[in-house]
Amino acid sequence: MSNSRFAAWMTWALVFGMFWTVVSRVSPDQSQAQTGSVPKEGFTAPDFTLSLLDGGEITLSELRGKVVLVNFWTSWCPPCRKEMPAIESVYRSYKEIGLVVIGLNLTAQDSKQDAASFAQEVGLTFPIALDLDNSVGTLYRVTALPTSFFIDRKGVIRSVIVGGPMNEAVIQSKVEELLQEDQ
Repeated sequence: MSNSRFAAWMTWALVFGMFWTVVSRVSPDQSQAQTGSVPKEGFTAPDFTLSLLDGGEITLSELRGKVVLVNFWTSWCPPCRKEMPAIESVYRSYKEIGLVVIGLNLTAQDSKQDAASFAQEVGLTFPIALDLDNSVGTLYRVTALPTSFFIDRKGVIRSVIVGGPMNEAVIQSKVEELLQEDQ
């Protein structure tokens, strides 16, 4: 290849590289999951505020000082359905000593009515948050159901379990470990 052809080739490569850099940049309106907190172990859990199935709202950051289990689920998900009684049992056993469970229904993939029917059928007593537009599911990069985030008293994600169903012993051991830590 002659020097002039090589120089022309390199010029085009440089121009294309500059063009690609401009068109592939991250836009400023992309979700906080990409620009803020990272939803993985060892990082502060991204904050959210959602409406509750029975009225009111819940804000994750307002639960600092408590151990929090955020469980992403839908009513049509068989592993979600199977693990809910175990989550409810652990919640009832530990809620008085600082456990909060947020059953975060991906309502954009489900329905409020189906979530309510399932919660009533199983006898869930913990708060059911409604992710109507999948914004929190996107923020937490949920790719499979169920997905559970165990968050310590300082708001740090300590364990993530993708898939399921989790059994009661697994949930209980993770919750006990976090509850035993200093506040």
